[in-house]
Amino acid sequence: MGEETAVVVASAPGKCILFGEHAVVYGEPAVAVAIEQRLTVSMSNAGTWSVDGSALDNQKHPHITMLRNAWLKDAPPMALHVSGDIPSASGLGSSAALSAAVGAAMHHLSNPSKGIDRDGLSAFAHRAEAHAQEGRASPMDASTSVEGGVVVVSDRKESVGRWLYTRRLTTPEGERTWEVHGLKPPEDEVYLVLGNTGVYAPTSQQVAMVAQALEAAPSRIQEIQAIGAIARRGLAALVKGDYEAVGHAMSENQLLLRNLGVSSPELESLIQAAAPSSLGAKLTGAGGGGCMVALTRDPKQTSEAIELAGGRTLISSIGNGGVRLDKSVN
Repeated sequence: MGEETAVVVASAPGKCILFGEHAVVYGEPAVAVAIEQRLTVSMSNAGTWSVDGSALDNQKHPHITMLRNAWLKDAPPMALHVSGDIPSASGLGSSAALSAAVGAAMHHLSNPSKGIDRDGLSAFAHRAEAHAQEGRASPMDASTSVEGGVVVVSDRKESVGRWLYTRRLTTPEGERTWEVHGLKPPEDEVYLVLGNTGVYAPTSQQVAMVAQALEAAPSRIQEIQAIGAIARRGLAALVKGDYEAVGHAMSENQLLLRNLGVSSPELESLIQAAAPSSLGAKLTGAGGGGCMVALTRDPKQTSEAIELAGGRTLISSIGNGGVRLDKSVN
């Protein structure tokens, strides 16, 4: 399908978690940033619902099916074409970016006179993420793709940034509540270098593995709480613009994630390669594979070091624009 036939085109950024992955599912604070890399969804009129030429299927496309049923269930069928530069199953929020972009496009088709309702859209995208992840998902990925910039998710209203909304979800482990905030990062010449291991690592499996570990040994919740404490320290440093302290908190966070069992030899290799030229480095996302991230003032040197160790790199500034409508034919 060519883009010129599209009725609506929307795009949303991926995300990178600086601190707090896995712990955020249990109410601890976490900090994520919208990266430069984006996912684009083009939608055009068609005879049947499809995604990139394949029939829309709830097993293969749970996010899209849920959003279609919410906004366009009785509408004429559409063909969706997905493109972009966010690698899938890599910890960079490709599924949340998909939910955000698809949701924005579908909401526009059902309410063409209205702009993007970011609160409502992030709520639907969060539900879509939970639907696809066996009922476990924090609002982190969805809110970051929708809002852009820097997003702080916590179990309480924080004194930093701008409070946006409350999110609740009933998970297999009980009711969870999160407070979501938006934050503008201080301007500084620092970059994120993302190193992809190329190892496929579905988020749902990693999240379920941590849940099973905590069920088997409830005292390990202390590890989750320790990650939350590091996230608070890292957030305070980020607000001050103390990026040396931000990097230190990232590296501390990695030690705990490794102990939790969600790192991998491939991730450790790329993290070690990045360490000499960066302020801090860690896995980002669910782990088990996927991507690591290094905070650096010399992205070229850090990127080259990661690639020499076998990783494929992306470079991004900190905090980019959220979901947007790129084209609309009314």
